[in-house]
Amino acid sequence: MGDLYALDFDGVLCDSCGESSLSAVKAAKVRWPGLFDEVESSLENWIVDQMYTVRPVVETGYENLLLVRLLLEMRLPSIRKSSVAEGLTVHGILENWSKLKPVIMEEWGENRDALIDLFGKVRDQWIDEDLATWIGANRFYPGVSDALKFASSRIYIVTTKQGRFADALLRELAGVTIPPERIYGLGTGFVEDRLATLKNVIKESELDGWNIYLVDWGYNTQKEREEAAAIKRIQLLQLSDFSTKLK
Repeated sequence: MGDLYALDFDGVLCDSCGESSLSAVKAAKVRWPGLFDEVESSLENWIVDQMYTVRPVVETGYENLLLVRLLLEMRLPSIRKSSVAEGLTVHGILENWSKLKPVIMEEWGENRDALIDLFGKVRDQWIDEDLATWIGANRFYPGVSDALKFASSRIYIVTTKQGRFADALLRELAGVTIPPERIYGLGTGFVEDRLATLKNVIKESELDGWNIYLVDWGYNTQKEREEAAAIKRIQLLQLSDFSTKLK
């Protein structure tokens, strides 16, 4: 009998950045249609490419919309409404997102709950109209599918996705069926791709007996991995060792 693991879904098992970025572009066109009048497909593609770089700053899905617009304003001064976009770089977003986000929210007159609602509706519409294409915009990290298939450890999935979507991706892309009661679970080994999440986890005394892992793939940066390496309670986990851990 193996150990018990609670695995984050996005960024540990599944690279969903392509899907979330495309969903964010779709939602941004709905929210700010006038801004996209000058946008050619090449610029859209550039935005989606840059989203892979800035993805580590995203805590909640609606932030993808803000990033799409900010990247657009960085490239098109003619539509710029934000005071921070001029001279801003992708690296600057990574370093200063917590300060940039409230500024652009205020300058654009945006509401967090409204953006969350819009992002969810646009994503749900895509799923309802073309599930196959939505599934195809996601991918599992190399070796993860086999690690799940042949794991002797008990696996729980921790995700902010609706359970049916995570289940569909597991079945269709990974060929893995996990009992629905294990889609939202807790365990003695917690595997995450976001350092901020793990820094909160290790504050909980109830979890003192857990092994805490930060993966060296997914949505984190080299700086965050170096910071994690200096924290005694957190272990860095390489993708090549992932299967071994689950056996």
